[in-house]
Amino acid sequence: MLGSINHSSTLSILLYPLSPKPGIFFSLSIIVCTLSPGCCSSRKLNVRTHPWEKSVEKSVKLRTMVVGCKIENQEMGFQASERLYLGMDFGTSGARYALIDKQGTIHAEGKREYPNYMKEDSQDWALSWKTTLFSLLEDVPVHLRPLVASISLDGTSATTLIIDSKTGEPLARPYLYNESCPDALPLVKSIAPINHTVCSGSSTLCKLVSWWNNDDSDKKSTMLLHQADWLLWLLHGQLGVSDYNNALKVGYDPEADSYPDWLLSQPYAQLLPTVKAPGTSIGHLKGDIRTQFAGFSEDCIVCTGTTDSIAAFLAARATKPGKAVTSLGSTLAIKLLSTTRIEDARYGVYSHRLDDKWLVGGASNTGGAVLKENFSDEQLEKLSEHINPMEASPLDYYPLKSVGERFPVANPKMEPRLHPRPESDVEYLHGILESIARIEAKAYMLLKDLGATQVDEVFTAGGGAKNDKWTKIRERVLGLPVSRATQTEAAYGAALLALKGCQ
Repeated sequence: MLGSINHSSTLSILLYPLSPKPGIFFSLSIIVCTLSPGCCSSRKLNVRTHPWEKSVEKSVKLRTMVVGCKIENQEMGFQASERLYLGMDFGTSGARYALIDKQGTIHAEGKREYPNYMKEDSQDWALSWKTTLFSLLEDVPVHLRPLVASISLDGTSATTLIIDSKTGEPLARPYLYNESCPDALPLVKSIAPINHTVCSGSSTLCKLVSWWNNDDSDKKSTMLLHQADWLLWLLHGQLGVSDYNNALKVGYDPEADSYPDWLLSQPYAQLLPTVKAPGTSIGHLKGDIRTQFAGFSEDCIVCTGTTDSIAAFLAARATKPGKAVTSLGSTLAIKLLSTTRIEDARYGVYSHRLDDKWLVGGASNTGGAVLKENFSDEQLEKLSEHINPMEASPLDYYPLKSVGERFPVANPKMEPRLHPRPESDVEYLHGILESIARIEAKAYMLLKDLGATQVDEVFTAGGGAKNDKWTKIRERVLGLPVSRATQTEAAYGAALLALKGCQ
């Protein structure tokens, strides 16, 4: 028990699966609090282990868990009244979880890569996401599960599923966040207001219209859900519930808090989900989930979620107009807290509601995915050390992983520009980092020109926040103070939504 661990104890743990796979390991770092009256100190324990779930082919790369805090309950390490809030972030390449208390202290966190499941020569994303969801629940420490009061999660914006409204099973492969459906754009533009958020080939509405016009299946028992909605349904069991952040790109009006008439008059309006505010309690965690993952309590509730970039903004706790968060993950997403709502599909600009203010911004297809196509993590770290961030790169790129851009230019036909490539890898990396910073600067300037509150400080979330040289490059290019957010993971923001659902 945690209560038996003293200050001088040292643990070395090697865990094996029931059917070990030779040569496959993941590293796990656990921070265990040493318990003594009135204090809580922590130590790191290095744990080497095999992945033991046969359904997960790609294991956790690094997990850090913080367990135990108070002496009153030696079995749990917590006061009996302490409750925890679980948030999960489903990004473009993997998912994370964070478990926090009401003060915002993290008690456990972890990550999983999406397993590579194939279906008809393409990635079976729905199965990958579902497997990862259950893997994250399995990763939540068993002794902390009874303390979990609520759960929420985020997903990538405009990642869309068409499902059977009776069974919840996907009827087609999911439409991913960055996919464009230009075939539907003329029809969408004919019914929506000029320059509305949905007037982009990658909008959820364009994906819905494209499916509606090209799929011959029976449409009477179908429903649209976003990635976060569908994953939450697996936990609470009530089909057809979304949140107004995810529903924005299908045409929901967060200001009026309703779907507009021009959308409700369409034949596919029957597929639209019910919309609630992010962090709203939907129902209790299903009994079969509690049976499968023993320890979660009967009163644990599941709350509506949000998008990944909104969750990253919430995690940064940037609460004043003019504060912005740039998420540097696989893609680049920016969110600026503004007193003014801005919508302009010509540039991929839209506004999410955040209580009585607006999160203005957009998401570019540039970002870390391009870097990882050209450099390993080790190369990125070592080459960055040789970059002078105060010196501007003469290279002018537009780094994209594939054809198509969403913001600050909405052009589905934009070609990646990553040449000429210099002989020096340091110069090449410098050029890419600086070019992404220029795209970011162009994005913030665009928001100002469109009437949003002017940005005065930028916090950074995502993996790119760890690169100090890149931060200094961006600070020079933006002409603004740039710093890493205290909390950089969207899973933390999702946990804050879970906390909100209990208040």
